[in-house]
Formats: sequence, structure tokens, C-alpha cells
Amino acid sequence: MLPTDRFPLITERGHRLLRRLEEHLHAPRFTHRGYNRLTAEGLRRARAFAEELKITPPTWRHGEVPDWLAGFVERCFREVPIYRRLGPPGALSAVEGFFDLPTTDRSDLNREPWAFLPDSQSLDGLIVYNTSGTTGHPLDILTHPDTLGLYVPLLQAALATHNITLEGGPERVAVALVCFQKRTYTYATVSALLDQGGFVKVNLSPDEWRDPGDRARFLNDLQPEIYTGDPISFAELAKLPLAAQPKALVSTAMTLTPAWRESLEARFGCPVIDLYSMNEAGPIAVGSDFRNLENFGSLSGYTLLQPRLYVEILNEDGSACAPGERGEVTLSGGFNPFLPLLRYRTGDFATLEFRGGLGRHLGRHAGLPLLVGLEGRSPVVFRARDGQPVNNVDVSIALRALPISQFNLHQFADGSLRLGLRGTAGQHEARRALLDLFGPEQLLTIAALESDDKVVQYTADLPKEAIEQNGK
Repeated sequence: MLPTDRFPLITERGHRLLRRLEEHLHAPRFTHRGYNRLTAEGLRRARAFAEELKITPPTWRHGEVPDWLAGFVERCFREVPIYRRLGPPGALSAVEGFFDLPTTDRSDLNREPWAFLPDSQSLDGLIVYNTSGTTGHPLDILTHPDTLGLYVPLLQAALATHNITLEGGPERVAVALVCFQKRTYTYATVSALLDQGGFVKVNLSPDEWRDPGDRARFLNDLQPEIYTGDPISFAELAKLPLAAQPKALVSTAMTLTPAWRESLEARFGCPVIDLYSMNEAGPIAVGSDFRNLENFGSLSGYTLLQPRLYVEILNEDGSACAPGERGEVTLSGGFNPFLPLLRYRTGDFATLEFRGGLGRHLGRHAGLPLLVGLEGRSPVVFRARDGQPVNNVDVSIALRALPISQFNLHQFADGSLRLGLRGTAGQHEARRALLDLFGPEQLLTIAALESDDKVVQYTADLPKEAIEQNGK
């Protein structure tokens, strides 16, 4: 019997692949049953979205807003509680009307995620996704299986900028998402968007496998088309004796340094693509190298992906940065109907530059905005008392269930930790969670976060080559 309760669009061939993945002799101890509740309407919408990505690139010029934005803002103020409180939006038909709107940020979403939900949005099929808060605020993201399905065409569009095709198919695994954490959800699924192709999420921590050698045995048998992950998990992946060459590695969630990218490309013999993505907005931009293209000089940067996501670069006071001036990446629009973003500060920094004249290159047009010098979240590897590495994601997971609104963690060169907490709630529980993670003898002080200044969540005085050492 087909598991249509978990996979409404699964076929016999997809079911055979799913069983192979879940019952594989060398599979990890999956911690979660896989689901893909994409609906037939969601499949149609995702295919239409894929076509839109090909023919409607995000284009505008500095100081302009795209045509769709005025209607989007008007709906936000009419239907979305958090924006409605701000009062009438003013003259949105004029450019300056939009640029005078106040900004929002993660503290707003952390405090009241429900306030971002439009009044008219149906709650049928609603999913609440809990993120680990790698940027300072654990978040509850409201979404839907059909919305999550749009990640596939966005991933395919990102790969296409490097002339790579994610094919899928019922007899193969399209994507292996690799993690390297103490614990995380792991599972296997198949997707109608990938023609019943497979997707697995695995944790490369040896404790998650019956035999550490099963990691390579399992992945070598699957031969996924691509791997996705972060620089830390790719460091662990690079240690394994993998026989098959993937089409690409797609790195996300953390900063990927050029040197580490080149090292990974040499190890795996394929492109390593940096994807700028966040839970609130999905894939935003893909790292591109235009150095060999006419009219782009020596530029390298990030090509925006979503046709209805407007990107600004703002100063601290909310004023717009000039082209080439560094500031905070700020978003309006997006594809999640449960989370319309309006001037949403991301906490990431870059410059926005505009290039034209690409013509046939990449199918782009004049007025192509590019993120340059993007500075996102740097991966931080802490050290436990026994010397074992501790991924910053593990810290986020250890603390996410506690009643703390914001925190940061710093490890000094002598190994001691300082945890900063906003507010006084949860100090005892936070201490216990960190000692469970780092060891009972770990030196730890807890201090209050007093300032409203932007929090850099994870920092360490330990040697920066920790990640590279893990990869050797």
C-alpha cells in the first residue's frame, strides 16, 4: 500500500525508492519519519514558479522599486497585524513612500510570529517550523508543504547559474543533505517535484550510525546528484572515502571562505556553490563569478534568485545605502504566504551593485542587482573539555527549548565560556544544558546582555583553522 498519508503524490516507483532508503543495510538510524505532503495544486504552482524563475529575473535600478511592490505593501498594511499597527502606508505609488516605511527584524518575528500572518490566509496544512536560531533569535516559521516545495525550483535555478541540472528521477537520490552535529532530525523522502527522486538528510556524526564505516557505504551506494550542507559538515564529508563524484556541493547557512571552497572543489572534483539562504525567506541569492564575462570587470558576487523579493541595503538609521556602500541586507516580498516580509533586516551585510548588458548571459537584463561582499554567519567550532569539536548549531539546539529571547556565546583561548543572556529567565537551565554539551568540568560564566546593540551570537578566540583541520 502506498504511504499516501505521508506522500500524497507518491507513485509505485517512488515507493520502491523510499523503502530502499529507509531499509538500507547501511542506513543511519533515522530519527524521524520522512514526509512530503506536497499537494497536486502545490506541484502545479511549483512548476509555474520554475518557469517564472527562468523568464522573470529580479531587476530594478538604484532608487527604484519593482512594479509589484506597491500592491504587496498595500496588502501588508490591510491584512497583516504587525504592519497594520504602523498606520496607513502613505503614498506608496511614490518611491519615497516605500523608503519611509519602518523596518522589522528577527526580534519582531521571535516575539510574535503570528502577527506576520495575513488575515485572509487559510490555515489548512499549516506547518510551524522551529529553527535553532543561529543568528541570535530562535524562530518559529509558519509555512506550508506547498511553500516548502518551492525550494526545489529555487535550488535548480541556483544550480543552473553554474550550468548544472538537477534531474531527479525515480531510481536515484537527487539530494543528500549532510549535517555534522550532536543530534538533528534525519530522514528519507521522495518528491514529485524531482520525478519521485530521493532526498535524504543524514548526520555524519559517527554516533548516528551502526558502524562509522556505514557513512561512506551508504552514500557511495546512493550516489546523490548533489550534496547540500554547511562548511562544517563538508569538512567531515571530505574525510570519507567517497567513490562517486557529485555534480556539485551546495553550501548554505554559514560563510564559505574562498580558500575552503577551493579546497573542497579539489577534494570532490566538482563546483562548490555558495547559496545565500535563510529560513525566513528561503534561497535569496547564489554565489557567482562574473570575472570572465563582458561588462563585469573583476566582479564576483551573488545573483538574486526570487522575482518577487526586493532587496535593499540600509544604514543603521534606516536610510538607503548608495550603490557600493556597505550596509544591512533588508528584504521585502518573498514566496511564503504565511510570512510576508516588509523591510525585514536580515542581520547580514553586503553592498548592492547594479550591472547591465548581460543580454544572453544567464538570461539576465539591464538593471541586474548583485550582492557583493556578502558577510553572513561565520561557522564557529567550539571545543569541549575533552577536546572534541562542538558545532555552533549544537549549542543552538541545546538552548532552543529554554525561555530565553536572545543569547550569545564566546569561548576564550583558555577554553572557558561566557554566555550572554537577555533577561534573567532560564539561567539555571542554560548552564545545565551547556555543561551537558561541553562536559561537567567546563568553566562557564553567565552575564546579562544589557545593550540593544546587534548581537554576534557565536565567537571564539580558538584558532580559526579549526574547520580546515577537521577536513584533513
